[in-house]
Amino acid sequence: MPTAKPTHVLFLCTGNSARSILSESILNHRSAGRFRGFSAGSQPKGQVNPLALATLRQRGHDTGYLRSKSWHEFATAGAPEMDIVVTVCGSAASEVCPVWPGQPLQVHWGFDDPSDVEGNEAQRLQAFSHTFDLIEQRLQLLLALSVENLARTELLGKLRAMG
Repeated sequence: MPTAKPTHVLFLCTGNSARSILSESILNHRSAGRFRGFSAGSQPKGQVNPLALATLRQRGHDTGYLRSKSWHEFATAGAPEMDIVVTVCGSAASEVCPVWPGQPLQVHWGFDDPSDVEGNEAQRLQAFSHTFDLIEQRLQLLLALSVENLARTELLGKLRAMG
């Protein structure tokens, strides 16, 4: 029996080092193949924040595939076609995005940047853990949707309501 194509979700942030990376990993870890998460940035930092990686590893996530990359990788011929594009930071939401192949639904779910938290390593790690929990809660709402059975406008409304 053929398997259904997973719903592709691209998470965007300016630096692609923390929130978008956490989102990509959480969705891939929790979705049992129904969704496929990707992440990118408008101005990628070139490396994933070490505290984001530490947080993911503490939660049992594979981090070997994660990397900071440009959103242009997903706007070119041959790139995976996205169904949903989610900006997770305010600055990426206000930037002019590339034209995405396939005309995916686009929504904004803002999360504070845990990289901005100052303090000792334990305090900064706690900020990443808190952001992980917030993103995971939002993605559990997404996972509870029967996206395959919703009309585009209905799905867009539900995605926006989550944000």
